[in-house]
Amino acid sequence: MKKCIIIANGRSPSKNVVRFFKKKNYSTIICADGGANSAVKLGLVPDFIIGDLDSIKPEVLKFYSDKSTIIKIKRQNDTDVEKCLKFAIRRGFSEALLLGVTGDRLDHTICNLGIVLKFYNQIKCSIVAENSYLIPTDETLFLKSISGETISIYAFDKKTKITSEGLKYPLRNSTLAFGEKESTSNVALSNSVKIVVKGGIIFIIRDFKFIKKNDLI
Repeated sequence: MKKCIIIANGRSPSKNVVRFFKKKNYSTIICADGGANSAVKLGLVPDFIIGDLDSIKPEVLKFYSDKSTIIKIKRQNDTDVEKCLKFAIRRGFSEALLLGVTGDRLDHTICNLGIVLKFYNQIKCSIVAENSYLIPTDETLFLKSISGETISIYAFDKKTKITSEGLKYPLRNSTLAFGEKESTSNVALSNSVKIVVKGGIIFIIRDFKFIKKNDLI
């Protein structure tokens, strides 16, 4: 499977995060416009820089002009992250790690969370933001874990039913409609957690430092 990293123009990710996922075969780096500003600070050379190029600093654009493939897309009916995802889909990528998709603007953060749902059937997107690792799923998932790991689960409507095995607070055909109920800070009881999802997409959020330290991805 082809996997890529997309760096957006939000809070800059850690180079350790990029290094970790590159070892997990996320071999291509794509910067969404101003995400290149973060890349240059991290000493990264992206394979592609894509967007309307209104956020990338002129000196950064110049620096990467002979190092990266730069694709200017002027259209304004999608975000720069969406432009990158559409490009990745056309190139045959099946998974994308989104970095720099949170920051000072809550509207941008909500938009980027929505993008994970919007593109779910075309490319599987995960997110690392600060110390959180988010993955979406709409099917049965077996998580490699360690007893005591914190795992949070969120859904979006009452049609989605969730059943779990191996969590301290079990879910039994439960609904976690957004704004009504959630499973925040649930706890793994063993080295394996099973989550069964029917009728929708859920978000699973884990502690990135914990799963990195214990190689749980």
